[in-house]
Formats: sequence, C-alpha cells, structure tokens
Amino acid sequence: MVVHGTDGDVLPFVAVGRQLLARGHDVTILTHAYYQSAVRAAGVQFVAVDTLAQYEAHLADAAVQQHSQDISDFREHFDRTGLADQLRFECAELIRRHRPGATVLVGAPLTAQSVLIAGEVTGAPVVCLAQSPFQLMKLPGVAWLYDQVLADRIDAARAVHDLGPVRDWTAWMWSADAYVGLWPEWFDRAGDPAPPGTLLTGFVLGDDDQPVRLPPQAEKLLRADTPPLLVTGGTGRLLQPDFYRSATRALAQLRHPALLVVRHRDLVPEVLPPGTHWFAHLPFRALVSRVAAVVHHGGIGTVARALAARTPQVLLADGMDRPDNAARLAASGLGRALAHGRWTPTAVAEEVRAALERPPAPQPPPAGDGAVRAAEAVETVLTGSLTR
Repeated sequence: MVVHGTDGDVLPFVAVGRQLLARGHDVTILTHAYYQSAVRAAGVQFVAVDTLAQYEAHLADAAVQQHSQDISDFREHFDRTGLADQLRFECAELIRRHRPGATVLVGAPLTAQSVLIAGEVTGAPVVCLAQSPFQLMKLPGVAWLYDQVLADRIDAARAVHDLGPVRDWTAWMWSADAYVGLWPEWFDRAGDPAPPGTLLTGFVLGDDDQPVRLPPQAEKLLRADTPPLLVTGGTGRLLQPDFYRSATRALAQLRHPALLVVRHRDLVPEVLPPGTHWFAHLPFRALVSRVAAVVHHGGIGTVARALAARTPQVLLADGMDRPDNAARLAASGLGRALAHGRWTPTAVAEEVRAALERPPAPQPPPAGDGAVRAAEAVETVLTGSLTR
C-alpha cells in the first residue's frame, strides 16, 4: 500500500491495512516518516518514503504554491521537494517486495503513479482507494496536468524498469483493476456520483485505534457547564491563510468556549479570544462527541468523524475536495457550509449559532464497517473475482 498526504489521507489506509492483517495477509504501507508510529501500532510493516524534515518541507512548500494558476509551479514543487527520487524509490521497493500471484498493490487515485508502474512491471493487480468523491471526479484533470508538466519525470521513472512513455494519461490513470470509494451511498447521491463500477464501502474512520486519553486541561474544559466548540483545519497546511483568523474572530463574537486544534502553531493567531484554547493535537475519537459543534475545513476525515458522533458541523471549505464534501453535507441536511467569500466574522458566527440551535437531519444508518468492506474489496481483487 502506498499513500501520501495528511491524517485524512493516510489513516484510512492504515485502518484498511489493519483489517487485511486481521484476515491473514502480510501488509506493508509505504508512506511519510511522520506516520511510522501509527502504522506500526496497527501491526503493519512500515516503509518511510521520506524523512520527518522532508515531510514538513513538503507540506510547507505545497502550501506556498497551492493557489497558483501557473501549472509550471506544480513541476517546480515536484522538483524542489524531491518527488522524482521518491517516485523511483517507491517503484523499486514495490517491485522488490512483489510475490508472484500473492500481491495486490494499493494506492490512491491521484497519487498512484508508483503503484501503476509497479503493476505494469510485475503484473500484480492494482486497487485504488479513493478517500473522497473528488479524487475520482478530478482524475481526468490531474491526468492532463501530469501530461503537461510531469510527463518526462514520470516517464523517466518508467524507463528505469524498461517501460515506454505513457501515451494516454487519462487511460493510464484509470488503468487500475478496481476503484473503491471510501464513502457511503447517500454521500455519493448528494453530488456527482462515482463512475460506474466503483465499489462504495462507507466511511473509513482512520482514528478508531488511536489513543483516547485527553490531556487534563482539555478534560476540564469539556466538563464545564457549556460544552466547547471544536475548531480545526486538519493536520496539514493546505488552507486559506485567513481560515483560522476568520474562525477565531467569529468565536470572539460568539463568546463561546472553544478548543482550537492545530498541529502547526504558526498557523494560529497570536491573540486568541477569551475562552479559546489551543492544542497541537487531541484524539478526535474521544473528543468530537463531547463538543457542541465542529467548525472545520471540510476534510473528509473530520467530516466522517463528526458524522459518526452526530455532532453539528459548520464547514469553512476551500480547496481540494473540501467544497464538494461541504456541498454534499449541506444538500443532505447534515452540515452548514460557507464559501470562502463569505467568511466574515458575523456570517461564520451566524452559521455556528444556527448549527447549535437546529440539530442536523437524521442520517442513514451505516452500511457496515468501511474498513472491513474495503479490505474485502482488496482481497477479492487478488482472487480475480471483482471486475470493474
């Protein structure tokens, strides 16, 4: 399994890997060094594709160029952060670990280049696990981008293994043996549906095996007479620069206690409203069901955890898959969303008040354990009985 990104990307793969391990399979995850402890705690073999310093540098560099309209900036980001070397390393490691007739290669649709290359070299089946509908919706556009600015870099990695250049990038990126969506049917129906043949598993809660002990200060705040709000922009840096400023100014108007959970301290405003407390990390599994509402960026992991806890959500969603996630929640009556142009303190505060006063609509019951169903899909590909 190969996966890149932050918690919402990586931890669902760890959860699926843990289920595959429980079913008697050997499982290895290639991902960022930052996730070594999470992967090994699941009992899964771990291979780092970078160092901690390289991972933090990648997050920072991606944040700088995320809103660029010049596609050549994507190539420069690829080169600056050493992703060509990382791609070659991943390919070599996957091919080295291949066992004929007993290996399935698993990746994410938009970053599965090493998995697809290794699949061509070894003949092993390939499964792509999509964490959100956006990843399948945008695959043709990402294929076009790779063709325009990264074709030579990826073709060079292919040439190491005597593979010719990619001729049709969209067809190549759609060439996995199976595509699995880690979201439920109702979420799929709330927006553009997944392509025919996509197996939907339900949400995968990547933090189900994470520690649940809260620090004493957080526990004290949660035991107060007024349950606090939770404000978070996830574990990465790919946010509008005014995300936390907009949220904290709304908190100042609301005069409601809040927990601000942000891994990177430099993203947090220096002066916080009275009653707002910053934490670098808190276990959401133990936290989300105990807060009054979650104000967040629209990341799929936070969406899924808040839904599981039946906690009201206000989404300040911009960039990547987040606006689509927010629109699907709003269309289903399960969340309130504000587009970036409307992030005024008053508008955000009004949405939070509405979320507190009017609980979300009832949601359909889960179709089963998403991680188990995803593991079954991967396992079935190995037997050759799952067809696209």
